[in-house]
Amino acid sequence: MKAEYINPFLESAKVVIEQLIQVKPSTGQLGVKEIKFVENYIWIQIGINGQMNGDIVFGLSEEVALKMVSAMMGGFVISEMDEMGKSAISELGNMISGNASTMLFNQGVRVDITPPKVLHSAQTAGFNASKALTIPLIMEGIGELDIQVLIAS
Repeated sequence: MKAEYINPFLESAKVVIEQLIQVKPSTGQLGVKEIKFVENYIWIQIGINGQMNGDIVFGLSEEVALKMVSAMMGGFVISEMDEMGKSAISELGNMISGNASTMLFNQGVRVDITPPKVLHSAQTAGFNASKALTIPLIMEGIGELDIQVLIAS
């Protein structure tokens, strides 16, 4: 997958997060990193098919996910990632990816996205890539959301 394809996901994530979470995220450093599965981490995996194929994965610590879900629910404090929380964080990934696929379409790239899969640390089966092109979004007072484009090894 080409590096320029991460930009629509980055731009879409900034807009969606600003609308839903009421925080304007800043962009961290673009890089390639090894995929490591750590405890207390959540991934939202969305498959992309069409003129480009692969996965976009949004990675965030469970603590950041809880803060984001709380903000999405109008400040209601969420203390554990239950089914409602997973649904909310999944919908966040879906909104970002839907907007990004529209941006790609407007650039002449036709893609379809799969429904998001929310994966916890223990559910890492299905990740075949070992490296990802990644860019973090830093949300003040909340933490980081990593946008990762999986690169097949």
